[in-house]
Amino acid sequence: MTETAALTKVLHIRENEKDHAQKAYQTSIDQFENVATELYELLRKKETAEAAYEQCLQKPVPINKVREQADYIANLTEQITDLQNHVQRARNNMETKHQHLSQAYVEMKKFEKLIEKRQRDSAAVVKKQEEAAMDEMSMQQYMSQKTGETYGTEI
Repeated sequence: MTETAALTKVLHIRENEKDHAQKAYQTSIDQFENVATELYELLRKKETAEAAYEQCLQKPVPINKVREQADYIANLTEQITDLQNHVQRARNNMETKHQHLSQAYVEMKKFEKLIEKRQRDSAAVVKKQEEAAMDEMSMQQYMSQKTGETYGTEI
C-alpha cells in the first residue's frame, strides 16, 4: 500500500495540474468568445455603414456626408483587420490551452491506471498468500486427521 500512497500523491498533483489547465482553457475560451463577439459587432456596424453609404450615393447628399461615411467605413475596416488578428491569436491561445489540458488529462489517467494496476497486483498477491495459507491449514488438518486415525487404530 505504501507504493500506491506515493503514486496517489503524484496523482493528486496531476489532478491539480489538470484543474489548472482546465481553468486556463476556460479562460481562453471566454477571451476568444469576447473578442469574436466584438468582431461580429464591428462587422455588423460595417454592414450597416455600407448600406447607409449606398443610400447616400443614391440620393443627392453633400459630399462631406459621403466622405464621412467612407472614412467611417475605412476606420471600421482597419478595426476589423486588427480584431481579426486578435481573434486569431485568441484562437491559437485557446487551442494551445486545449492541448495542455489534454496532456494533463492523459498524465492524470496514466497515474490512475498505474494505481489501479498496482492495487490489482497487490490484491492478487494477498489472495495468493491467503490461498497458500488455506492450503497449508488444510494440509495440516488432513495430516492431523491421518495421524489421529493412525493412533486411533493402534489403541
